[in-house]
Amino acid sequence: MPQPHRTHLRRSALAAALAVSFTASCRSGAPGGEAPGDTLPPASAPVAATTPPPAAPAQAQRAVVPGLEVLVRDSLSLLRGKRVGLITNQSAVTRSGELSADLLARTPGVQLVALFGPEHGIRGTAEAGETVAGGKDTRTGIPIFSLYDRTQRPTAEELANVDILLYDIQDIGARPYTFVWTMTMAMEEAKKRGIPFVVLDRPNPITEAVDGPVMDINVRNVTQVITGYYTVPLRHGMTSGEVAAYFNDDSGLGVDLHVIRAEGWRPDTWFEQTGLRWINPSPNIRSVDAALNFSGLVLAEGTNVHVGRGTDAPFSYIGAPWLDANRLLAAIAQYNLPGVRFVPTEITPTTDPAVDTQYKGTKFTTLKIEVTDRRAFRPVYTTLVVLTEAKRQNPGQFRVANTGFTQMIGSTWARAAFDRGEDPRVIQRRWDEEMRTWMQERDKYRFYR
Repeated sequence: MPQPHRTHLRRSALAAALAVSFTASCRSGAPGGEAPGDTLPPASAPVAATTPPPAAPAQAQRAVVPGLEVLVRDSLSLLRGKRVGLITNQSAVTRSGELSADLLARTPGVQLVALFGPEHGIRGTAEAGETVAGGKDTRTGIPIFSLYDRTQRPTAEELANVDILLYDIQDIGARPYTFVWTMTMAMEEAKKRGIPFVVLDRPNPITEAVDGPVMDINVRNVTQVITGYYTVPLRHGMTSGEVAAYFNDDSGLGVDLHVIRAEGWRPDTWFEQTGLRWINPSPNIRSVDAALNFSGLVLAEGTNVHVGRGTDAPFSYIGAPWLDANRLLAAIAQYNLPGVRFVPTEITPTTDPAVDTQYKGTKFTTLKIEVTDRRAFRPVYTTLVVLTEAKRQNPGQFRVANTGFTQMIGSTWARAAFDRGEDPRVIQRRWDEEMRTWMQERDKYRFYR
């Protein structure tokens, strides 16, 4: 019988999944509906925030055991007699700081034969968008295959000697963050070859809260699909295991999926409350606040507005040399944005050619983002407000820099509304309506309460 911490998902009746506490079974269901038309609802009263009630004090959170350690403690039977492939990076560590690849390589009875590295590589040193080469792991001698080079999926040749595929990476709960989509594409390849797929789950560091637009499947291909492979909001509030279960069922994939849950995690708590080590999952996500801000500021990354890359604190600033920071601050103030304040600050992005950033070597005054109340703060709406006012004040200089902006903003109607200069409060109200509908589906796949 499956252990209480292990969720085993196959295609079957969803009712059975909900009835049994430690075996979840998923039914298939294709995403439906077409993209909404280019229309907006009339202005109405603000929609209630979708954040959960305040968490209990940090000391009330039990120490969290990541899925990796739960697997080794209780579920090695899944791996016995099988050749194991592992998708991982430097963020996947035990409570003592040991890398998942190192732990599994030395665990008796585990035959680890292949490592797969996502964006930024196995050790997490490559910059955003930089291709990553394969090779051999210097610590274990195990071959490394890149999932961020000529392909973003494991190939038939790379999976030829793999009997079971594991995934262990710390995600940050934002749709454009590529790791969970590396996971889902690997799930698709595993399904083609009859390979079971195991997610070693970890907490969502920015909690279960949801914010921003649900991506319409019709805008998935406007840019790299790896920055938005499936229909979730910008801030989706799920763990990697929950995303895997949702995708596996909702897309009708039906891979033989096992989710090893993170033991003791409560979804209304922040990463600092877990007792786990924070390891930067990528070069520019250096704190929980940066992870929280990223889920909104990533909208700005599709424009010529700077978000702090190349500074001491990426994803802590928003502005541009052509913007008057104080004038922008005055315009933002009319919205009474909750949980955040902005401080005009002078920065000079690095000139390091290895760092991908705008306005290298240019000194300018920008707005530093200081989150005063994480639970009240709505990063996506806040970014939408700033971009709207930046565009209104400097229509000749503001520009959408790439097609990724349409994917980030989620739909053709939202892109058209932004381009027309619609009031961001009206756009947000429609986003909230879409979120509420989507959250009813998400709740079927929640493993943590």
